[in-house]
Amino acid sequence: MQIKEELKFSIVAELMSEFARQTGIASAGGIQRRYLWTDAFAVCNFLELYRQTNDESYRNLALLLVDQVHRILGRHRADDRRSGWISGLNEQEGEQHPVIGGLRIGKKMNERRPDDPFNEQLEWDRDGQYYHYLTRWMHALNRVTAVTGDPTYNRWAIELAKTAHAKFTHVPRPGGQRRMYWKMSIDLSYPLVASMGHHDPLDGLITYHELQARAMGEADASLDLRTELADMVAVCQGKDWTTDDLLGLGGLLSDGYRVAQMIAIGILSQNDLLAALLDASRLGLEARAWANSLQAPADYRLAFRELGLSIGLHALERIRRLIEIKPDNFKGGQRLSRQVEILMQYGSLAKIIEDFWLGPANREVTSFTEHRDINTVMLATSLAPDGYLML
Repeated sequence: MQIKEELKFSIVAELMSEFARQTGIASAGGIQRRYLWTDAFAVCNFLELYRQTNDESYRNLALLLVDQVHRILGRHRADDRRSGWISGLNEQEGEQHPVIGGLRIGKKMNERRPDDPFNEQLEWDRDGQYYHYLTRWMHALNRVTAVTGDPTYNRWAIELAKTAHAKFTHVPRPGGQRRMYWKMSIDLSYPLVASMGHHDPLDGLITYHELQARAMGEADASLDLRTELADMVAVCQGKDWTTDDLLGLGGLLSDGYRVAQMIAIGILSQNDLLAALLDASRLGLEARAWANSLQAPADYRLAFRELGLSIGLHALERIRRLIEIKPDNFKGGQRLSRQVEILMQYGSLAKIIEDFWLGPANREVTSFTEHRDINTVMLATSLAPDGYLML
């Protein structure tokens, strides 16, 4: 299926309107279905539609969605014995600091209590808090500030970063290296999965830099993330980011563009980090563990994981342009350019993935409809990636 560039935004608008209807963003009294990862991408998509069209309705949908996420995922579940803001703040304070206690994932099942037996399969369906979902929401809030000029959202993102960092990072033993929990309880009082996510420290490091950059010029000392950044540098020390997971590869490439943007505007000088991300992406793509999955019928594929890769692949041309425009900011720019050129041989995969999932029949199979919200939103993101990829 061929798609002309000028039609992309009409398709994105249609996909996001469908998502808004399905999940009750603007409906009065209807079912409001919120899931943190999906909603983070959705906020960015609505902001991009607003940026491209100047249609205030898209800006309003982005802000409505932010408010709804905070009021639903920032509060205890309806089936929980607890009520109110998960931070424990009273109603008035909670309204002013809606994410200071973190945000629930939005899973269908309630969380596992400390004395409940661990069941690996069930854990995927249980609520709690994921660090890598929280960093996506921090990024979405930061994008709201970038597009609207309202610093409140960046402040909320930094409050969330400080809370998440304090609860998810820990030192297992005196003198040991700081580590991270992968999944925490709703109130952040105990770990649900104690192992560390592969890219969680990387997500934190880059997101903290992004939030700090947006807050520059603010006199409020509570917006200072230097301590958290120093911690995350230590957690990242010696880590190998290589992965052959489609979604993970897309995340590496997207992170690479965020780093490149900060280098280009002179607030970060970590060319070695950008080089490491590009190298890890190359190794993962060259492994070609993903190749057979992209040949399989739609029933055997997970759209959102493939679309995560296509979103990241769109970052490559943008990284290349930044290196060309700001060569003095990129030390070792020739090496970086070569790395990007090697990676761009995989760029055509983005269109292959998008065209496949734009096919109406492929969006009616069970593997798509069971995850319709996230698949719909990430397809829209891949077609209009700047809303998510930009700082």
